[in-house]
Amino acid sequence: MRKRFPSFSPSSYGAGWPASKRIAIVASAVAVLLAIAGVVALLTGGGHQAPDTAAPAPTGSPSSSEAAPQPSSGSGSVPKPPQISEPVAYAKAAAQMLWSYDTRDTSRDQQLAGMRAWMTTETTYADWASVSGQVPDPVLWSRMADQDQHATAGITEGHYPSAFKQALADDPSAITEAYVYVVTVNGKQTLSWKKGGGGVEERAVTLAVQCRPNHDCTLAAIAPSVTQ
Repeated sequence: MRKRFPSFSPSSYGAGWPASKRIAIVASAVAVLLAIAGVVALLTGGGHQAPDTAAPAPTGSPSSSEAAPQPSSGSGSVPKPPQISEPVAYAKAAAQMLWSYDTRDTSRDQQLAGMRAWMTTETTYADWASVSGQVPDPVLWSRMADQDQHATAGITEGHYPSAFKQALADDPSAITEAYVYVVTVNGKQTLSWKKGGGGVEERAVTLAVQCRPNHDCTLAAIAPSVTQ
């Protein structure tokens, strides 16, 4: 059996959203927190929810306060955000971006810079720490690069979680302050490295996506746990 090297598995959530960001994102998405306590509990994990077992947590992650670098060499293999104004379609594209990487031609700084381009510029709703925290620390990224590790992703489907849909049905106007939507995406990640090593793993992620009218969507945050 070939030795398996550490993988970049950005469908796990090692840390929850910071309290201020979590409140802003969830409140803007589903209105008054007290009226939708069940939805908030699902999105935040309530502090007691077991971690998603579909994929292991990354072996290493950067500090939650790490700023996105701006390398002069660009963003490597990270794709540019698409011009999409529909939340589920954008979330599916964002998940594919998060689950794809190539250490053969992309540095860790380039990976972070490329991911940062997908984020909303509205700081009230942007939780960059939840996104940058999916990238392994510099030591692990270097080890992955030594093995030419890379990954591609295939998206199976994307949908609004039932709790989110119910909250919107209860108060359709709640979304109109910040237009932040909650979307869960499922798919598969194909990993490859030197000497024919590789594998395929199921992936799932719940994203907060901002889609204001007459504007392209942007990524706001990655939820600490998957909500179906």
